[in-house]
Formats: sequence, structure tokens, C-alpha cells
Amino acid sequence: MTEPIRMSTREERERWVGEAHYNLFALRSDQVMIDLLTDSGTGAMSQHQWAALMEGDESYAGSSSYEHLRATVEELTGFRWFLPTHQGRAAENVLFTVLVKKGDVVPGNSHFDTTKGHIEYRGARAVDCSIDEAFDRENPHPFKGNVDLEKLEKVLKEEGDRVPLVIMTLTCNTTGGQPVSMDNLRKVSALVHRYGKPLFIDGARFAENAWFIHEREEGYAGRSIREIVREMFGYADGMTMSSKKDGLVNIGGFLAFRDEELYRRATTYNIMFEGFITYGGMAGRDMNALAVGLRESTTEEYLAYRVRQVAFLGEKLEAYGIPVIKPFGGHAVFVDALAFLPRIPREQFPGQTLAVELYLEGGVRSAEIGALMADRDPVTRENRYPAMEMIRLAIPRRVYSDNHLQAVADALYNVWQRRETLRRGLRIVEEAPILRHFTVKMARV
Repeated sequence: MTEPIRMSTREERERWVGEAHYNLFALRSDQVMIDLLTDSGTGAMSQHQWAALMEGDESYAGSSSYEHLRATVEELTGFRWFLPTHQGRAAENVLFTVLVKKGDVVPGNSHFDTTKGHIEYRGARAVDCSIDEAFDRENPHPFKGNVDLEKLEKVLKEEGDRVPLVIMTLTCNTTGGQPVSMDNLRKVSALVHRYGKPLFIDGARFAENAWFIHEREEGYAGRSIREIVREMFGYADGMTMSSKKDGLVNIGGFLAFRDEELYRRATTYNIMFEGFITYGGMAGRDMNALAVGLRESTTEEYLAYRVRQVAFLGEKLEAYGIPVIKPFGGHAVFVDALAFLPRIPREQFPGQTLAVELYLEGGVRSAEIGALMADRDPVTRENRYPAMEMIRLAIPRRVYSDNHLQAVADALYNVWQRRETLRRGLRIVEEAPILRHFTVKMARV
């Protein structure tokens, strides 16, 4: 359905963002004109999903909606053992409670914020084994989400029993929504299994990853998206899923396993944290809508539209001379804040500063992917400064028109035109000990 956009003035936005302590998460939705904070749960459902919603079975145990979703997940991924959760971070919580303990090391491509947060909360360490090309903004490498096999084997060899699992994020959000190639996934699987470790996939954007394989990898142009998806998951032992992305629903997630014993261990915590194993924090109606959404997101027609709209915004920004991460990802356009605001030192959070300026300019809400999100080192408590400092313009699925995205590009261009005047950033006033970016309070320097 359509939603009205409340227009606002710059004076109003100055007041609102100040009251929000320069944290865009703290803004009310009616204070935002175009909301690109996240693509998680912000999409629009189809008529078929709304119809399925009306047939939801809300039985506490043994719901037919659960069986509908379970069968869909097995058909698409090949994983027989399945647990629904209320969202992706809940699936991570259950999985890591089973597998991860203090002192462990969890390697993968660049871990997303909640993944890293769950690992570090347990006293373990996330190790980024991404290829070096992932951190080069201009490098045209088609699969910047790939893992460097030498880096990964070094961790597996040196850490031994302290590695409980390896995680591959498809697509890799933290490096710009970049895909993983099938060849890399196949080789990572062989390496991980040679060391006797399980490989799990964070599949929040699995369909978009499959599209890039279809478009960019030799030998896959003639394969259907669902064939590619089935092969991708065939190299893994299980998956977590935030269904709010490529599931095309507003809430939901799941865990899926190849191994029945691991599934049985996880059921205890799923019941404790989420709910009974046949609903796990989801209503029957939402499970029905998710089953339909998973099928819709794995069609060529939908994915062509989805990825093309993201590229539309990226191409507009590139034409304006704005430094963007290339190639464009599947769910968002990422802007290089260090290149955009080189006069602002990293300890003043140029990514968050740019995100605030874009909001003030055009009422556009985006997300910082940089030092603020990277949190502090759990041992030294010093700020961590990742290789890239970015803002993410995450595009909700089936919501905005190209005209909306043109307005976003124009607003960011206006900020670009006055970038030399932006010389002071932000400082932290109050922060949480972990995942601080959600609730941080900041002030102008």
C-alpha cells in the first residue's frame, strides 16, 4: 500500500536531529521524508503474500503455516531441519549459544554488526578473512564478498579447536552489499570441511547473491535462480536468515540445518528464547507470507527489477562525481565518507556526520557503516577504525520509485557541493557497551 510522505523544513530537521542527539535511529518515522536507513523489514508485500496472510494457522503447536514454510525452505535450500525465529539476530543468538564459547574464534567474510555483537558478547572473536579487493572502493572485482582462502586457512590452522564454525555472509553487507562467487563458496566449503568445521551461511540476502552469480559468473547464465540457490546452500551445513530482507516480509527469521543432532541441540534454546519449535516467535500468518515471499524473491523478474533500481541510484551518484563503492551491491549504494569528507578526522566520525548532513539537506535517513558501528575493541576499549568509512543508502523492496531515488541523489549532490565547508564532526556523549550505534547519543564537536 502507499504511505504519505510528510514534508518538512530544514529548520524542523535541525531541531529534530538535535533532539535525537544526532542518532538517526532515534528519529520518528514521520520526521523522515525518504527512509533508506535499512532494507530490513521495510519492504512492501505482494497481493499473494497478503492473501496468504489471511490463511494463517495460529495454532500454538503443529501449525499448518509452519509446515508450509518448512517445506518451502527445504525445497529452496535443501536443509531438512528448520527452526523459525522472530528475526535474524534471534537465529544468531540460538546458533551461537549452541556453538560459541569464551575464547573461540569465528572466521568469515566481513561480519555484520549483530553477528559480531553476538560473537563478542560471548567472549569470542570475529576474524575478517575478506579478500583485499573488498576494501578498494574503485576495484571492479565482481565478487568482493569472497573470502581469501589463505587468510582463512591460517586461522583454521593456528586456532584449531577454538574455531567452532565458519560464517559466510551472502551478500556481504559490511563491504558494500557485495556478492560471493560460487567458485569461492565451493572452495571455502572444501577447506572448512577438510579441517572438520561446519560452514554456515548468513542468508539474509541470498537471492540477490544468486542473481549476481547468474549475471557475473561463467557457467551460470543459463541456470535458474533457484538452481543456483540450491547449489549455494549445498556447500553449507546450515544457515541463519533474517527474513526481513530477501524473505520480503516485515518480521521473521529462521535457522536451518543439515545435521539433525545440531538441530536438536538448538531446539532447547529456540524454545527458551523464541517460542515453541513450530512457531518460534512468528505468527502463523507471517510464516505463510514468508513462504510466499521466498518464492517471489527467487524469480528472475523480481531480482532484475530489484538490482537495477539499486544501480539506478548508484549511477546517478557516480555521474555527480560522488565517491561510491563499486560495483554496486544488491540492496544498497554505499558512499565513501572518507573521500567525501576528508577534512573531518576519523575520531569525529565522518560517516555519521555525512549521514546527518544528508538528513538535514533532504530529509533522507541513511545508516553509517564505519567507526561508530564498529564499536570499541572489547579488550582495550579503544575505538575501532575499519578500512572503510561509509554511509549506506539501503533501498526498501518494492517501495520507492526512481523519482524518489533521484531526489536522494540530488540531496546528496547538494551536500557534495558544500563539502569544503564541513570541517567538524561529532563526538560521543553516551554509548552502550555493545552495538552502540543503535542508541548512541552524540553532539557536535
